Amino acid sequence: MGTILKTMDLTKKYDKHVVVDNLNIEIEEGEIFGLLGPNGAGKSTTMNMICGIVRPTLGEVEFMGEDFKKNRKKLLDKLGYIPQELAIHGNLKAWENVELFTSLYGIRGEELKSRIDEALEYVGLIEKKNDYAKTFSGGMKRRLNIACAIGHHPKLMIFDEPTVGIDPQSRNFILDKIKESNKNGATVIYTSHYMEEVETICTRIAIMDNGRVIATGTSEELKKMITDDTASISLEEVFLTLTGKKLRDY
Repeated sequence: MGTILKTMDLTKKYDKHVVVDNLNIEIEEGEIFGLLGPNGAGKSTTMNMICGIVRPTLGEVEFMGEDFKKNRKKLLDKLGYIPQELAIHGNLKAWENVELFTSLYGIRGEELKSRIDEALEYVGLIEKKNDYAKTFSGGMKRRLNIACAIGHHPKLMIFDEPTVGIDPQSRNFILDKIKESNKNGATVIYTSHYMEEVETICTRIAIMDNGRVIATGTSEELKKMITDDTASISLEEVFLTLTGKKLRDY
C-alpha cells in the first residue's frame, strides 16, 4: 500500500478571494479519508480540483503516482466522483442514467449491461431500474447518483456530502455502502460537515477551515491534540477548540 493521492500547494483564488489555500494532503491506498469542515471551508472546491473539474490557480495533484493534469484522460478511468449536487436526469429511467455515465468510460455491449445491473443492485435499486428518476424520493436519487459513479469500477471514490437532505434510513444505507466499497478495495475520500458521519466511517480525518487544513489524524490523534484524556472529549469539542466554531453555527 502506498500513497494514492497527493496534493502539493493546491490553491484556488477567485479574484482576490482565496477559497483553497496551499493545501497539502496525502491519502494512502485503502483509506477512508474524511474531510471535515463547515460550509464554505473549501471542501467542494478541493474535490473539484482533484477531479479536474476546476483548474487550480496554483499547485498540483498527483494521482496513482502520476501528474493528474498531464495524464487526466487515463487517470479519470480510475476515479469515481459523487458530487454534492445530483447529477442525474429525471426524464431518464434509472438504468438509462447509469448507462449514460458508465458508457463515457468506453464500456459497451454485454459488459455495459452487466455493469448497469451490478451498480443498481449495489445501491438497492435493481427493482426500480425501469422507473424514471424523477419519480424517486430524495434518498433514492442520492443512491442513483452513486450508481452512476461506480459502474466503471473506480479505485478512488470521492463522496462530496452525499447525505445532505435525506432521511436517516437512506443516510445509514449510504454510509454502509461506503464502508463496503472500502472493504472491497476502493479508497474513499468523504467530505462532510456532519461530525458523527466522519467519525463513524473514516480511518483518518482532516479538519478544514477557511481554505486550509488545520489538523490531520485519526479521531484519537485529533483528540490528543487537546487532551491526554481522550475519553472525556468528543470530536465536536476538538473542532470547536481548533476552529472556534460550533456545529450549530453552520
